[in-house]
Amino acid sequence: MMQRMGADEGPKAPGSETISYGSAPLQTLDVWRAAHAKGAAPLVVFVHGGGWKRGSKDNATGRYKAEHYPAAGYAFASIDYRLVPTATVEQQAADVASAVKALVDRADALGIDRRRIVLMGHSAGAHLVALVGTDERYLRAAGLSFADIAGVIPIDGAAYDVPGQMKDGPAVMQATYKQAFGTDPARQAKLSPTLQAVAPNAPAFLLLYVQRPDGVRQAKALGAALEAGGRKVEHGSFPGEGLQGHGEINRRLGDPSYAATGAVDAWLKRVFGT
Repeated sequence: MMQRMGADEGPKAPGSETISYGSAPLQTLDVWRAAHAKGAAPLVVFVHGGGWKRGSKDNATGRYKAEHYPAAGYAFASIDYRLVPTATVEQQAADVASAVKALVDRADALGIDRRRIVLMGHSAGAHLVALVGTDERYLRAAGLSFADIAGVIPIDGAAYDVPGQMKDGPAVMQATYKQAFGTDPARQAKLSPTLQAVAPNAPAFLLLYVQRPDGVRQAKALGAALEAGGRKVEHGSFPGEGLQGHGEINRRLGDPSYAATGAVDAWLKRVFGT
């Protein structure tokens, strides 16, 4: 949730198909089919960051994911969603669910296994996938449920407990948080994955983070809340501090030489049963 996002270093991976999942210009996604898949392939859906108000699938997905995951036998999708202040955070979470529904509806044509879908998001996108993975109303409104999600991978988010982050988070981010979440404590609580993590939730979570104190604190609290709700939670803690570390974990995920890539690959194999 840092104030600026690192750009995607390199051109978008070739071979994607673009799908509209709503009538707004930003309600689109790119999807890459699994390479050499035998039968329907599991799907990883990525949600970009940008403080809920900027970023896109074209500049904040990272250069490696769209090549790495299809090569591993998974379909990969990266979505755009409507941005604050034109849209609310509630509408952004609804967009995530609607994008998944659009992919589920096209599962046969795209070679996707609709029962093996993982949500992955970075920064503000980490908050959104965690919210969709803990508050089922967004999936239900799209005609889905937690049964349609195999797991969730939030990457270096720090607004899982919105009131806590607005109280103790970095001063530089407070205007962004206020714009996104407003001043109503009840609304802030409803938009907090940690505070929504009583059962039911998506079945499995992998919480990734670098060594930003607020990010570590918030991820550990979310993990504890999910475990208290009976969910299976794993953590991945990696080197990196500040904005540089926050950007690096997203930018390099999928790079075989980067430690987080192997951790995610192993978790996906367990969750997908591949």
